[in-house]
Amino acid sequence: MARADHLDPDSSHWHWLAVDLRVWRLERNLSQAELGALLGVDISTVSNWESGSAKLPKGRAEALDRIWKTRGHFARLRNLAESSHNPDWFDQYTRYERKAEAIRAYSALALHGLLQTEEYTRALVLSGELVDDVDQAVEERMARQQVLAAPRPPELWILIKESVLQDPIGGPDVMRVQLDHLINLSHRPNIVIRVVPRSLGAHPGIDGSFTLLECDGVDHSWSEAVGGGRLVSDPTKVRACRVKYDRIGADALSRDCSRNLIAEVMEAMQ
Repeated sequence: MARADHLDPDSSHWHWLAVDLRVWRLERNLSQAELGALLGVDISTVSNWESGSAKLPKGRAEALDRIWKTRGHFARLRNLAESSHNPDWFDQYTRYERKAEAIRAYSALALHGLLQTEEYTRALVLSGELVDDVDQAVEERMARQQVLAAPRPPELWILIKESVLQDPIGGPDVMRVQLDHLINLSHRPNIVIRVVPRSLGAHPGIDGSFTLLECDGVDHSWSEAVGGGRLVSDPTKVRACRVKYDRIGADALSRDCSRNLIAEVMEAMQ
């Protein structure tokens, strides 16, 4: 998100919330430090809320309404921002991804971006993703994978629907390299890859891919959709997503069995 002086409240409800927070604070002649003291946070947290670089939590919005007697204004505005489309969502998601301590994802239609080879990514982009510059889109996705080479990379737990392994994205040659890449990644100590078998049939992840991010002690969820996705930070909704992830994982193959299945699919890819 942008700095406070570049926020656009007309196009983003999150920007609107950030601007209102600053306006209402200044109307009460409060400094950021004084507002932080009222809400039990430090000045940098308030600054991040007002600049839009962090989202005002639901509990803090409700606290503001009580303290300032704003009749639910901030809670309603936050709910509106949470439920509406926001063009900044994916940018914010990648910010969280870069500093996440743990990433848990379920891949229902395509492999998670952190696991993709360059040619697999290029095939996906060329097949239908609406971008102006294919090379740039591929480069940006590859750059996200730098988090896996960091001195302290995140714990990465990935559940993959079996059909994702079998779809020949980019053709058999590209897919064989991709599957071999998955096997290599699966041997890293911080990466767990497990396959959800086709025989499972209907399961909690049938409605699509999603990702859970643990970042600075706060959990967020990202649900993919056509043309974008949705980032959620509300604890109740994130908790429901975590329960769904755990239920899918309960029926997934073990790490070793998953690795063997990936190898079998790779060998059979024609």
